[in-house]
Amino acid sequence: MDRTPIRIFVDADACPVKSEIYRVAERHGTKVFVVSNSVMAIPAAPWIERAIVPGTPDAADDWIVERAARGDIVVTADIPLAARGVKAGAEVIGPTGRVFTEDSIGMTLATRNLMDDLRSSGQITGGPKPFAPRDRSAFLSALDQAIVRLKRAGFGAQPA
Repeated sequence: MDRTPIRIFVDADACPVKSEIYRVAERHGTKVFVVSNSVMAIPAAPWIERAIVPGTPDAADDWIVERAARGDIVVTADIPLAARGVKAGAEVIGPTGRVFTEDSIGMTLATRNLMDDLRSSGQITGGPKPFAPRDRSAFLSALDQAIVRLKRAGFGAQPA
């Protein structure tokens, strides 16, 4: 049976879990696209591909959304990109392990926009909490679960 391969698209410029993505992807035989605005070190592996996009706003987001589809995974902390990924049918996971779904993305986007407005007006000066070891653990679990769920749904590596 031919299976559509699972691909992982990484919004890589500020992604703190790239090494975790590489480990999980290798274990599952999943292709990874590391998308960034600048050159960054990636492991030399045939299943990891680098995509360097222009430094214009949303260039990485656009590159990812033009390619991501049902059966793919998008890893991003960028809420507008997460919303676009969900709309494209992809599984979307934040670096803290937060899974974005059709049911949750609307409220998440609204909250993000409200907080952005409050920050720009000076009413809130703090940003997100620092990335913690438990976030890394939650991410590993969420990524592994997403790949297993997709494989059960008929996605996976192409037969040799």
